Amino acid sequence: MEQDEKFMQEALREARAAAAAGEIPIGAVVVWKDRVIGRGHNQTERLKDTTAHAEMIAVTAATESMGGKYLSDCTLYVTVEPCPMCAGALAWAQIGRIVYGAPDQRRGYSLFTPSLLHPRTTVTGGILQEECTALMLEFFKDKR
Repeated sequence: MEQDEKFMQEALREARAAAAAGEIPIGAVVVWKDRVIGRGHNQTERLKDTTAHAEMIAVTAATESMGGKYLSDCTLYVTVEPCPMCAGALAWAQIGRIVYGAPDQRRGYSLFTPSLLHPRTTVTGGILQEECTALMLEFFKDKR
């Protein structure tokens, strides 16, 4: 649990960078052997790319770092539950574990296709959930 909170704090740093850039504040890091090997935050506005989600950017960086497309020995920490697009990409990458902060009650993968992930992927939700949720609520409150 302590390790999960440590790396979720790293994901939160990425989420704050997204918010500072006017992006939806979601951040992600990929960890292998207690080391961050990929990080990302939402960049859909900056890149004008609807697929530029935090998870996609972090996974791309991690696969480049690992020199291969599979991340079965890695853990993804993300501040909000992945959407179905990201969950599909995580399945293809065969990510070993996903740890998320806040559930996404409108667009989270578990609402649509809970079996979308790779069969060996384990999922832990609710790590620093209050902090992750507060960041999202604050962002959207300021937008409205």
